[in-house]
Amino acid sequence: MAASTLSSADSEKLSKLKSAVAGLAEISDNEKSGFINLVSRHLSGEEQHIEWSKIKTPTDEVVVPYDSLAPTPEDPAETKKLLDKLVVLKLNGGLGTTMGCTGPKSVIEVRNGLTFLDLIVIQIESLNSKYGCNVPLLLMNSFNTHDDTQKIIEKYAKSNIEIHTFNQSQYPRLVVEDFTPLPSKGNKGKDGWYPPGHGDVFPSLKNSGKLDALLSQGKEYVFVANSDNLGAVVDLKILNHLIRNKNEYCMEVTPKTLADVKGGTLISYEGKVQLLEIAQVPDEHVNEFKSIEKFKIFNTNNLWVNLNAIKRLVEADALKMEIIPNPKEVDGFKVLQLETAAGAAIRFFDHAIGSNVPRSRFLPVKATSDLLLVQSDLYTLNDGFVTRNKARENSANPSIELGPEFKKVADFLSRFKSIPSIIELDSLKVTGDVRFGAGVTLKGKVVIAAKPGVKLEIPNGAVIENKEIHDPKDI
Repeated sequence: MAASTLSSADSEKLSKLKSAVAGLAEISDNEKSGFINLVSRHLSGEEQHIEWSKIKTPTDEVVVPYDSLAPTPEDPAETKKLLDKLVVLKLNGGLGTTMGCTGPKSVIEVRNGLTFLDLIVIQIESLNSKYGCNVPLLLMNSFNTHDDTQKIIEKYAKSNIEIHTFNQSQYPRLVVEDFTPLPSKGNKGKDGWYPPGHGDVFPSLKNSGKLDALLSQGKEYVFVANSDNLGAVVDLKILNHLIRNKNEYCMEVTPKTLADVKGGTLISYEGKVQLLEIAQVPDEHVNEFKSIEKFKIFNTNNLWVNLNAIKRLVEADALKMEIIPNPKEVDGFKVLQLETAAGAAIRFFDHAIGSNVPRSRFLPVKATSDLLLVQSDLYTLNDGFVTRNKARENSANPSIELGPEFKKVADFLSRFKSIPSIIELDSLKVTGDVRFGAGVTLKGKVVIAAKPGVKLEIPNGAVIENKEIHDPKDI
């Protein structure tokens, strides 16, 4: 990838921006230089252009089928040795606003009164207790979630787990019109800033001092995952494989369904494995990218990365992931956020691989429709692990669409006396003012659509199978 030089106009823009950013007292020198570096790369147009004809489907050596991984050692002492090399890092920068909640998304209650964070802590605690190991938990917060998270983790003080937190970078939003940082316009609130995507996990881990501290404790690998993915639990087979084969990076991928057509995929390109995102795909190939015939897998954002390799690459400033420009409007200003993704770093690591894992390792909760799935009898909860009920014969989960009346968690919960049984459900679509009684069972394809101004109450104990309901007499 050839680095382009800046035009004189762009050089002047960058120079003015540097002066303005130098005066921002709210952020560190590392953040200032990281931000200028990102803007400079963006201006130079050094983004990699993918030649479609050079894309190859990765072989099983590059994207290793999960079933072909060696079984984990049977000796608990060997397992302890493996786990003592591991750190778990959850991306905890997101707020629960899209689900109508305040504070970090990781404190939304998922099941039995337990939050995402509670479940993560219980899982790691049970590993530490079972094997006598010390797997620490790291939370990468953003400036949006830091203060709340510090208060929340106090409740785990007596737990059998070390919890460390650090913040990802805080960068100023860039005003498009005159290329100045938004906080320089007098906007001193949080709106003037943004966290630059989870690709920032690598430099932030280093800049926070956490990386060197972990290396000094003999830690070798970090398992990075989104805090809202209930399927992202520690997997000994993957860890064992990476240590034995000296793979510096592993991305968990899983077979694509029609619901995942926009997800990034792994490709072999000029002899290296790399992530291909929909934004990099030329328009004429978008449909091909979305097809599940040619590109059969997608990125779960469960990533396993060697800590020494992170140190080497960050110190060499070698992690030049694709930049994702994210335009927004704030306080009447058109602004630009430049972001990067952690998955795109795969091509910079040695012996990087993917692992084609079961779908059970990807169970994200992005909306209340996902909450309905994980709170239902489709899943059970043991030791913090959310496991699919074997009574369901269909390997795919039912598709669930809930109307805007269910969008906020509080509204969602108020509309169910108890979560319906959905073991035999294929699809559910609910719109309008609908409320569910206790002990309801839904089977097959169900549509419940209340007409405007009509209130639909599904009675206690109702069994609804392959039915469309539009008013009370349809029940």
